[in-house]
Amino acid sequence: MTAAAESTITFDGRFARELPELAVPWQAEEAPDPKLLVLNEDLARELGLDPEYLQSPEGVRLLLGNHIPAGATPVAQAYAGHQFGGYSPLLGDGRALLLGEVADVHGRLRDLHLKGSGRTPFARAGDGRAVVGPMLREYVVSEAMYALGIPTTRSLAVTATGRPVRRETMLPGAVLARVAGSHLRVGSFQYARATENMDLLRRLADHAISRHHPSAARADNPYLALFEAVVAAQASLVAQWMLVGFVHGVMNTDNMTISGETIDYGPCAFMDAFNPAAVYSSIDVGGRYAYANQPVLAEWNLARLAEAMLPLINEDQEQAVAPAVEALGAFRRQYSDAWFTGMKTKLGLKQSAAGSPEADEASELVDGVIAILKDGPVDYTRFFRNLGQAARGNQRPVRGMVLDLAAYDAWAKRWLALQPDAGMMDQANPAYIPRNHLVEEALAAATDGDLGPFNRLVDVVRAPYEERPGLERYAEGAPEDFGSYQTFCGT
Repeated sequence: MTAAAESTITFDGRFARELPELAVPWQAEEAPDPKLLVLNEDLARELGLDPEYLQSPEGVRLLLGNHIPAGATPVAQAYAGHQFGGYSPLLGDGRALLLGEVADVHGRLRDLHLKGSGRTPFARAGDGRAVVGPMLREYVVSEAMYALGIPTTRSLAVTATGRPVRRETMLPGAVLARVAGSHLRVGSFQYARATENMDLLRRLADHAISRHHPSAARADNPYLALFEAVVAAQASLVAQWMLVGFVHGVMNTDNMTISGETIDYGPCAFMDAFNPAAVYSSIDVGGRYAYANQPVLAEWNLARLAEAMLPLINEDQEQAVAPAVEALGAFRRQYSDAWFTGMKTKLGLKQSAAGSPEADEASELVDGVIAILKDGPVDYTRFFRNLGQAARGNQRPVRGMVLDLAAYDAWAKRWLALQPDAGMMDQANPAYIPRNHLVEEALAAATDGDLGPFNRLVDVVRAPYEERPGLERYAEGAPEDFGSYQTFCGT
């Protein structure tokens, strides 16, 4: 890519310009021996960036924050947050930088953000660095989520810095280049509210409306409409997590986006055996963010957003409480509707009018399939994929997974009587997810310098619904000796 071609890519510093109180100008740590490990070429093109340029020495330095292109304004973002229920008035990007915004080929404004780029004023006791394994985890899991059709931040590149980083042992350092609709969080509003600067809070809300929920600007009460839009986006998002068995692991308010995108793939995992109490994060010792708790905690986080936004909803905060509570109250219905609709699709059942006999039967079938899953250690992803075969007349694979065959057979008789659509099921139930044992295998190999297993896993999860010969091991559950699984945030 020539210098002239590069200059056609225009970075903007809109967040830093419009919200300087939330943006600390900063520079990334210089990488001593950079090496590009993985580049998302399709995403690069979508952003208007030439993959060939990004693989050049200057392009690699851009992905590390060591080359600042025209218009970019690297800043560490300030925000607050409830972390595992405890409020921290100032968190911020301790090891991350927002380089700026880029208009993609569709005209959408996207953030380009670095993770692991060195200490910032918000680093507290941390070293500001990241290591290869967790950054590659974010890359593969975010690509899987995108392929599953779930709103998500995406990974543009992972670049090794050439600097060892001390964790339990010395590990190779890396920087993740991440792309998002924005990095506005519930914690951004909490921080602005805590400053008691109403002008800042209003500008933040206007910025969020402009970037993510423009229809709110036309409402009688734009800020209430913004809150309602965030509630709806999060209800839909968490329902989609639940439907694919995804456990985020660290649903703090600073990790809940205003856009409704999934952010921060630290201690995350997809369930193997169905378990409502599934927890994979090493730091979630109390199970606060267990699989089944995710809708409840999303609603809790949104209540914290409502508290922060009360002065915008009505200058008389007592008058703001009732509409805010009413708007928050929509979450449970919206989540339940989205989850139930998704479960019916996973079962291949046609949507029917509420209150009809067909809808009542579908509701009972959904309850019944959850009871079957709870009855024994049933692999969640494979169970639903094998149900697709049962809909075609081959019940052997799914029957071989359950303990109570009589209960399954009684349920299946009622289900098959509704003539489930196997094609619909194939498009709703993935054959391939980032299986935990395969992720760990890939990350261990990559940490030792072999990216082959990682690249193969990424290729597989990018087409999750299409079964392909030769990929049988990617569809299988964890081996018996895999044991209890824990993930770590990498700090």
